[in-house]
Amino acid sequence: MALTLLIGAVSCDWIGNTPSFGDDFITYDIKAGNHEVERNLNTLFTGSSMRFQALFDSSCVYKTTVPENQNDINKLYGFSDCSSQHHNNSARFGWNWREGALRIYAYIYLNGVRQERELGTAELNEITSFRIDIRENTYVFTFRGIETVMPRHCSGGVGVAYKLLPYFGGDEAAPHDIRIKIRNL
Repeated sequence: MALTLLIGAVSCDWIGNTPSFGDDFITYDIKAGNHEVERNLNTLFTGSSMRFQALFDSSCVYKTTVPENQNDINKLYGFSDCSSQHHNNSARFGWNWREGALRIYAYIYLNGVRQERELGTAELNEITSFRIDIRENTYVFTFRGIETVMPRHCSGGVGVAYKLLPYFGGDEAAPHDIRIKIRNL
């Protein structure tokens, strides 16, 4: 144990996603041709709510190769739930660039069935606040001060759960480098 701490203390490599250091946001990069962020580490999640702020820049404006894929929802941030994998039970915010706007969604898996609901739009280069609360058998998504209730498969705590980091797609991978900044609150 002490050796692990010593090696970690003298190592110059950052484990996980690197803080921006100019502020207290973490910058998540999805490279062109990929779906997942670089250095993707899904850390444990033990809370009953998730609060964060996100900043989308012009790299989040994109055009898919297949026109129908423009409707696919990219994933922003959230968590798995009910001691299961995230494609069984999870709650997270999603986003896409469609019709000249960055659209935000509540995006869940409920016992293996995906559900989503559009919540509104976010502005590029503007800090936007997000919140997901667990309330027994529901999730409450708060965006721009409006609460949207979505169903939840289990009740009580999340059990063994992990955070879900930004992900591009649907069917297509990122057409160019995508950059999203997130600050946990």
